[in-house]
Amino acid sequence: MAGVCVNDKTPGQDCERKDKVELHVHLDGAIRIETIMDVAKRRGIPLSADTVEELTRQITVTEPSSLTEFLGKFSKFMHVIAGDREAIKRIAYEFVETKSKEGVIYVEARYSPHFMANCDVDPIPWDQEKGDLTPDEVVNLVNQGLKEGEEAFKTKARSILCCMRHMPNWSMDVVELCKKYRNDGVVAIDLAGDESLNCEMYPGHLNAYTEAVKSGIHRTVHAGEVGAASVVKEAVEILKAERIGHGYHTIDDKELYQQLLKDRMHFEMCPVSSRLTGACDPDFTKHPLIRFKEDKANFSLNTDDPTVFNSTLESDYQAVKKYMGFTEEDFRDLNINAAKSCFLPDNEKEELLNHLYKVYGMVNDTSF
Repeated sequence: MAGVCVNDKTPGQDCERKDKVELHVHLDGAIRIETIMDVAKRRGIPLSADTVEELTRQITVTEPSSLTEFLGKFSKFMHVIAGDREAIKRIAYEFVETKSKEGVIYVEARYSPHFMANCDVDPIPWDQEKGDLTPDEVVNLVNQGLKEGEEAFKTKARSILCCMRHMPNWSMDVVELCKKYRNDGVVAIDLAGDESLNCEMYPGHLNAYTEAVKSGIHRTVHAGEVGAASVVKEAVEILKAERIGHGYHTIDDKELYQQLLKDRMHFEMCPVSSRLTGACDPDFTKHPLIRFKEDKANFSLNTDDPTVFNSTLESDYQAVKKYMGFTEEDFRDLNINAAKSCFLPDNEKEELLNHLYKVYGMVNDTSF
């Protein structure tokens, strides 16, 4: 990329501390511990801990484990938030505030609307009693919270709606919600969950993604995190993904990797997450991201689930700087790549890019 990083407006500030773009962070994995406790008290829901410190200890993963152990942490707190209108809007609003404090100027928050509903969803998640909060209203509440947060904290926030691999019966509903709210904050569809559950076994996801393509809905897919490169291949060739969530194991298929490099496929990398879920070697100096960087791949840095990993975006930036040799130029380039690969409409994307070029002291190049 043309241009050099300058610090004329913020003397002494490294590029890693300049404005950032984050594309892969789960809203339900970014809830404040204090908010969980506050909502639990208001709703009269007992928790397994009495203090913020103890609850933090119980729901965070601090040493390399497994994706299964990581996912199990959500059962300790999601029942507090799910089904509660006030709580759902609040976590969306607070999410934008948190990202603003981290220097993020544009963020795409993803979540499953069905996991926060207690009506028009089968099965009802988190052992909730049947209520009257539908997935549709969940999306509307999140949109309201993000919008109010954007107005208050000046960080632009949009959302991505997740299909879940083990719940193919939800997927067509998800794409319909993407279509309904495409002009009110929702920018894409995602597929998350157990990567061993492929589309041949669960054609409901393929049907939803086919409809997404037909309807012009942007598409990303979790693939190649703990799953094989073949999952990435399916995401790209069958589901027509425009971005890949994680994608570390893409490098195991040389031909696929080279093709995706050539196609400028965007990979949503989450370094701290990948270490703690067991997706990659816990030794950061052996992380696949180093290969992606050396090959000048199109990727971004993201937190994934910062509540569960007790992390911030700064944690990911510091990890790759310390262990993977990331430079100011690398931080600049990955944020420009994130902006170019985001799911904003072209006019808003151009505005975002122009802002970043100005911040990073670069020659404008808004081609994407």
